[in-house]
Amino acid sequence: MTVDSTAARKPRRSSKRAGAKKAAGEPELVQLLTPEGDRVEHPDYSIDLSPEELRGLYRDMVLTRRFDGEATTLQRQGELGLWASLLGQEAAQIGSGWATRDDDYVFPTYREHGVAWCRGVDPTNLLGMFRGVNHGGWDPNENNFHLYTIVIGSQALHATGYAMGVAKDGADSAVIAYFGDGASSQGDVAEAFTFAAVYNAPVVFFCQNNQWAISEPTERQTRVPLYQRAQGYGFPGVRVDGNDVLAVLAVTKAALERARTGEGPMLIEAFTYRMGAHTTSDDPTKYRRDEERELWEAKDPILRLRAHLEREGHADEAFFTALEEEADALAKRVRDAVRTMPDPDDMAIFDNIYADGHALVDEERAQFAAYQASFAEESN
Repeated sequence: MTVDSTAARKPRRSSKRAGAKKAAGEPELVQLLTPEGDRVEHPDYSIDLSPEELRGLYRDMVLTRRFDGEATTLQRQGELGLWASLLGQEAAQIGSGWATRDDDYVFPTYREHGVAWCRGVDPTNLLGMFRGVNHGGWDPNENNFHLYTIVIGSQALHATGYAMGVAKDGADSAVIAYFGDGASSQGDVAEAFTFAAVYNAPVVFFCQNNQWAISEPTERQTRVPLYQRAQGYGFPGVRVDGNDVLAVLAVTKAALERARTGEGPMLIEAFTYRMGAHTTSDDPTKYRRDEERELWEAKDPILRLRAHLEREGHADEAFFTALEEEADALAKRVRDAVRTMPDPDDMAIFDNIYADGHALVDEERAQFAAYQASFAEESN
């Protein structure tokens, strides 16, 4: 896999100079694969993938979508307390996840299930927190993939601080922070931009603009395209077709390499669409039209790559059939894992708070133990 880019090396004064194509009524963005599955060229970003790599991207998107759909169903069945679906955002996540190196560090929100898949995090580990049996479910340092962050936007600051540390250590790795269009209005994100720019931190800010911050459209978040905000902080920004896995991979790979070589931060706005609800507690029919979703379903990232694979003869029916069977097996494994997750130890909440213990925590532990014991006494 080879990627070439010159666009990430200096800020752009306008989107026209970025060389992005613009169709009627559409925003300017980097695109390498059209919604119909046609391969196109871009003046600043290019990528050369083997048929095997293209099939790999397709496989990861399909399996991620199947896992995500299974998790949504499990929540509806009462097995999970909540779930944040990534439906429609598979290309943004798989493409950017593929661009990272093992020694890069990823700071996600609570929706980066596809990135977690790319980083080697077992998908069943993502479900423990949503079932309420743990506080995360995986060791962040095993895969350089931080625990999910529920507080909106705070992970951008965490990523910037970590990146500043990476630079001080003299490492050539990079950091990537994910957030949504709604989080771009948070003060934490603005502060992260400031510190990243001033300290030339090796961090890539990856905004998945799915156009709906819960129930508020993007135009209520900003008066300019989100990627242009980077200019005010002194580093470059670019908007990429977030439903084009090839373009996302090329742009993110170039941005991460730019960070690794000491050229500082960059903002990527992946222009995509949340085809489902914000979470399973949300009803998107209350605030958006069915016609809007139907328009974006025609730009489905998985169907787009499948059309390309079939047109170029890079995948046959046997491949798609085998992948469907693999997806079924993954769904069954997820169902079985969730339904057999053990309940947590009632007293575990007091563990790992202070390294050397604390008198107040000991007192609270004793009080809670007595409270729990009172139920057993009442039943006798």
